[in-house]
Amino acid sequence: MAVSINSVPGTDQLPVVVIGAGPVGLAAAAHLVERGIEPLVLEAGPSAGTAVRDWAHVRLFSPWSEITDPAAEKLLAPTGWTRPDGSAYPTGGDWAEHYLQPLADVLGDKIRYGATVVGVARAGRDRIVDSGRDEQPFTVHIQQADGREERISARAVIDASGTWSTPGPMGADGLPALGEKSAAGHISYRVPDLGDPAVRARYAGKRTAVVGSGASAFTALAQLADLAGDEPGTHAVWILRRGVTGSTFGGGEADQLPARGALGLRAKAAVEAGHAGTATGFRTQAVERDGDRLVLVDDNGRRLDPVDEVIVLTGFRPDLSFLSEIRLGLDERLQAPTALAPLIDPNVHSCGTVYPHGVNELSHPEQGVYLTGMKSYGRAPTFLAMTGYEQVRSITAAIAGDREAAERVELTLPETGVCGGAGLFDEPDAAQNVEGGGCCAAPATLQIGVGAPASTGGC
Repeated sequence: MAVSINSVPGTDQLPVVVIGAGPVGLAAAAHLVERGIEPLVLEAGPSAGTAVRDWAHVRLFSPWSEITDPAAEKLLAPTGWTRPDGSAYPTGGDWAEHYLQPLADVLGDKIRYGATVVGVARAGRDRIVDSGRDEQPFTVHIQQADGREERISARAVIDASGTWSTPGPMGADGLPALGEKSAAGHISYRVPDLGDPAVRARYAGKRTAVVGSGASAFTALAQLADLAGDEPGTHAVWILRRGVTGSTFGGGEADQLPARGALGLRAKAAVEAGHAGTATGFRTQAVERDGDRLVLVDDNGRRLDPVDEVIVLTGFRPDLSFLSEIRLGLDERLQAPTALAPLIDPNVHSCGTVYPHGVNELSHPEQGVYLTGMKSYGRAPTFLAMTGYEQVRSITAAIAGDREAAERVELTLPETGVCGGAGLFDEPDAAQNVEGGGCCAAPATLQIGVGAPASTGGC
């Protein structure tokens, strides 16, 4: 696919709208500034890295050296900012405090907080209309925190909104299980912060089902095992759609991300110590009430013993609702850009390398709109922070009309990649919705990641 460059006459003075002030969105803004192009970052939350702050208690699998963007560092340097120790592993809170927020502060009024994007379209054209379409700027519809609506014109749109706001449900068919919604008060879709007294009390001395098969599930199992040591009666039941094999707990000591491998071993130890049981071959179909407790039922009618709480870690998916009037080219399975999907499809890849990619793989039939970061991966379970930074470097070069730079690869990735279906994900936006053949000896290097609570040093 040729490089798609937005060169609509008369739009050069309009900003490029970036949706989301997370790691990749802020990197996109930094690259635009470097190119002399005005960005406008729209962030629904009250601060930079709002989603990252939601998992502030979790430590990344990746060190500082791999989670900062070069163009962003150039913006930060004149402020006296110094990159933290490159070999250290930050928590989500560290990342937000020591990198994301300082970068956002440098960008200043180029970021608007409390601005939720509710629609993107071509000015005066719905998705059906061909006539004059490519000659029109984009209109970005936003709703402000106080409820006021606004329309912003843009020369291009970079959607780096991630997938954090749309976790996968418990139901094995990708839809909520029967009774799942009505039981919402006892169900969480996030790795719990057991350092919070209120959260700790929710699980202490309780029986909790953990649904999911990857690093986020490992984290929850390890945390609950630690809690069981302090709070008698605390027990986990690990719900797996397939059986337990030698690869269920990840790559272990062979994992090229040692902290991630150690996390899988901690989950294995929790099971072996009896702090967590397993329910294998269990594809949840319904959630029933048993007094104040819940009973999970699978598609064969098997019923588990009642539990007090359920932690669902079955993946995240992109919110495409506000892009309904944009002509996107998306893979029918992954909801990722058509040209990118074959490179990241967990149904096909088993430790294959996902090579660096950019505007060619991320372009759509609608010129000038791009899904980047975790959102570009749709429902695929792996993502590399450095890949996201390379994506926006290439895209901003294309927007600037620098075709050579847009098509040039400026990133060398580790020789790791998608790891066949085990769901060892490093970003909470990409938790486990694929349960399958397990991980091979050198699992994917996935850089933005949750895996362990801050107190453990994992992830």
